[in-house]
Amino acid sequence: MNTLSPLMRSFIGHFGEMGSRWGINRTVGQIYALIFVSPVLLNADDIAAHLEFSRGNVSMGLKELQAWRLVKLKHLPGDRREYFEAPTDAWEIFRTLAEERRRREIEPTLSMLRNALLETPASDDDRIAQERMRGMHDLIEMLMTWFDDVQRMDAATLQQLMKMGSKVQRLLEFTGKVKVVAGGKP
Repeated sequence: MNTLSPLMRSFIGHFGEMGSRWGINRTVGQIYALIFVSPVLLNADDIAAHLEFSRGNVSMGLKELQAWRLVKLKHLPGDRREYFEAPTDAWEIFRTLAEERRRREIEPTLSMLRNALLETPASDDDRIAQERMRGMHDLIEMLMTWFDDVQRMDAATLQQLMKMGSKVQRLLEFTGKVKVVAGGKP
């Protein structure tokens, strides 16, 4: 088994640490990073050996990564083992993560907010709370509409749009259509 280069070890270690900050297990983050940077398909035994993890931890991590749609299962002709690969296109990875976070985090919040807004306020406190929830609901709905528009764009268009960011702001400032808030806070 080839040992990992210092470059790969550094990336894998960092990705594991960052993964824990993003709400995923450090081990899962390291497994993903290894699969992502590997020039060849890896099976669970390969992953366990490279990362010095138990086979059980690797299996659980691979299941989680499959549930997030971040790794795909592959079979090689004449080999009964399961191999794994990660998309290498950063835009595809970002889209997948954004879609999954939306499905797991945003949609349940929107559902709760919709239900809360259907309630009849029982007091002034409830009315105030509901008004604040409406503001949150409306913002999230607007962001999700924008997100849907962005998700339909190809990577080249997204890159152009992102590069235009500050230019669009300056144009809107010039035409008086945008107000800049000092310190970035309204």
